[in-house]
Amino acid sequence: MFSHDETPYDWVGAWSEKRASLSPESVGLVDATTGERFTYAELDRRANRTARLLRNRGVTGSDRVAVLSRNRPELVDLFFATAKTGGVLAPLSHRLAAGELVEMLNDVDPALLVVEDPFDGLAADVLAHDAREFDCSVLSLPADGSNADASAFEPWADALPEDDSPVETADVSMDDPHLFLHTGGSTGVPKETVVTHGSILWNSFNTITAWGLRPEDATPMVFPMFHTGGWNVLTVPLFHLGATVVLAREFEPGEVLHLVEDEGATVLVAVPAVLRMMANHDDWADTDLSTLRFAKSGGGPCRESVMEAWWSRDVDLSQGYGLTECGPNNFTMPDGWPREKADSVGVPAMHVDARVVDDAGEELPAGEIGELELSSPHAADRYWRNEEETEATFGGGWVSTGDLARRDDEGYVYIEGRKKNMYVSGGENVYPAAVEDRIADHPEVEEVVVVPVPDDQWGQVGKAVVQGDESLTLEELTGFLDGKLARFKRPRHLAFVEEMPTSGPSKIDRQAVNDEFGEE
Repeated sequence: MFSHDETPYDWVGAWSEKRASLSPESVGLVDATTGERFTYAELDRRANRTARLLRNRGVTGSDRVAVLSRNRPELVDLFFATAKTGGVLAPLSHRLAAGELVEMLNDVDPALLVVEDPFDGLAADVLAHDAREFDCSVLSLPADGSNADASAFEPWADALPEDDSPVETADVSMDDPHLFLHTGGSTGVPKETVVTHGSILWNSFNTITAWGLRPEDATPMVFPMFHTGGWNVLTVPLFHLGATVVLAREFEPGEVLHLVEDEGATVLVAVPAVLRMMANHDDWADTDLSTLRFAKSGGGPCRESVMEAWWSRDVDLSQGYGLTECGPNNFTMPDGWPREKADSVGVPAMHVDARVVDDAGEELPAGEIGELELSSPHAADRYWRNEEETEATFGGGWVSTGDLARRDDEGYVYIEGRKKNMYVSGGENVYPAAVEDRIADHPEVEEVVVVPVPDDQWGQVGKAVVQGDESLTLEELTGFLDGKLARFKRPRHLAFVEEMPTSGPSKIDRQAVNDEFGEE
């Protein structure tokens, strides 16, 4: 693991203050839900008020502030305010059950819990739970247009001081934590990843230099802010430059299209499902996408048909790769990259090292598949209060991603899927991602996940779980794959779902698919 710098500096926590001094009248944040626009000078004043709120509530030092909310300006206020006070922002997924949130909050032990009004009931269940060990005050953020007095908790607005003058910034070092971001949690309760000020800053450097971000850039932020994508994919890097981020409580594909045109968006990063839904939307053909310099797909493999749809609109779409524990922006496409490399995630960014290793930790030559490991000063520090998992993931100076990958002779890296998703059929390794790519080329398949099921002859074979036209038969699919996939890779079973289960920011929940369809 990297040690950034344990020396406190005034500038480390002065994100909004420094940015406001450099570009006070530039619009840093747009709330698409309300139509409000905030300059960097306004964002710094809001952060000052929020910092006073935290200190008035006794939230001091490295105390944690937990948030249960959709994307809204107050989360940005809390990000900037905790930077000023030396605190830690711990956004939580409102999609989790009360019991899961109790376990996470017991772990985080917040000094303050901020809850958006739509989740008051969920918060009440959490606070009434028998297993609750944490004790903190609660503030409620009113939903847009709702009555703040109707909340069961004290309104945020009542606690927010009027004084927006500059506040004293705490002594904060690069090694101090600023964000607790939980992992996807597809198996068990999510782990809290400790993301330091240094990690955030270095990821911003890597993103700006790798993707060529500019002060005039603007983006609709479609990732939730309880996810690393909501902060570190584009939000913080664009704040770093004085650019513009557009957020909303809810985003649907048509609205994202309209925002690209209305706000003159120049960059867009989204999961493959969102990019696919945008390309299939009725307004796709009529939306002006000419301001987009590039788009990135992340969070899973992007199908060739989706990439071609965006390319046909002259948008430079390529795939990215990252994880909560490292980055999340680790790779980039070199200038003039050839389209035949589109199924790769590119080459390592400026300040990232990547290697592919076998089970013994030995680096593998080009072309061989093994586990992807990353090393960078933007890696997270550790898992909170979890030494065993910390050692397994961060030990030895490399971040073990759990993803299978290979690199070609030119250094491009290809993700072959999760290590735990690989299965063995008749003695041959099968990587579901490669199988899914070929199945997804079928015109009647919208989305697909391949899971292993037991087989008396081969040990395990694949089952294709498809979202799409249910008239598709296994015989037809097998014929379509003839000449495209080896026989041992072709699925021997077929099942359908109306819609794929998701976790995180519209990412397919493979564990949920496996739990339902993986046993015969």
